[in-house]
Order: sequence, then structure tokens, then C-alpha cells
Amino acid sequence: MRRILLHTCCGPCTTYVYQHLRENEFEIKGLFYNPNIRPQAEYERRLLTMEHYATVVGLKVIYEANDVQIEQADCAACYRVRLTKTAQKAQESGYDYFSTTLLISPYQKIKLIKQIGEEIGRESGVEFLCRDFRIGYRTSRQMAREMKLYMQKYCGCKEASYVAVA
Repeated sequence: MRRILLHTCCGPCTTYVYQHLRENEFEIKGLFYNPNIRPQAEYERRLLTMEHYATVVGLKVIYEANDVQIEQADCAACYRVRLTKTAQKAQESGYDYFSTTLLISPYQKIKLIKQIGEEIGRESGVEFLCRDFRIGYRTSRQMAREMKLYMQKYCGCKEASYVAVA
């Protein structure tokens, strides 16, 4: 069975991606590493939601401390920080692949994620699994509603939170 370390941005986005990868015979472990999420209360709410979801479905997750701060809205830097950490952990533990649940969101820059992920994959020696999971976005939202998971309204960075509130 192919082993993959999956960066998880939040519980709701993980629902469909996890199900899809399991159905396609991947052995999955999650990595919750999101130093972009502001404010701290929002980070904690997403963390608790991820912990709850992982417990319900039996997904093993590494909860990595936020060791950097992303101070400005820079999607490329944000993707790079999170994917680099995921690839590093995947390489250290002998995973075949790494990927991210960010690939399910129609609000994320999929081409940029693919470009950065593939570059990091070449550098780390662990293949970046880039699948366009957006086909399952509505399904993921429905699954999250059924599980009563908290669904945030912005990616996590401070600038995006202002847009979501406005």
C-alpha cells in the first residue's frame, strides 16, 4: 500500500480528500501544521475541529507546533512553508508521497500549489501527489455539516479574515 503524509488545513477540507485517498488504497497520516491561521482563537477552533474529525474517522495526525510566523498575505510563502514542512516530515518517515487538503478548495491557487509542491518534491525526494480534489468540494461541505464540524469562512491569514468579515 502506498503511504502518504497529508497536510491538513482543517477538518472540513480533510473529509473528502481522506475518503478519496483511502478508496484509492493509500495509507494516510495527517499533518496539521498551519502557522498562517490568525487570530489564535481561530487557530485553536480549527485545531479542535481537526482533532475531533481525526478521532471520529480514525485518522492518525501529527500536530506540529507553529515555528514560524507568516506576517503578510503572501500565498506562495504560505504554501511553501506548509508544504516544505510536510515534505520534510514525509522524507524523515519514509513516505512515498506528500500532499495537501488545500487542493480541494476552489478559493486556493491550485496551479501555484502544484508548482511549489512539485518543486519541493524534487528537492526532498518525496513525490508531491497533486490531484484536483475540487470536484469533491461540495461533498466535503456536506460531510462536514453532517458531522457538525466547524467551517471557517477564510483561509487563515489576517488579511483574508478582514475580507471575510466585510
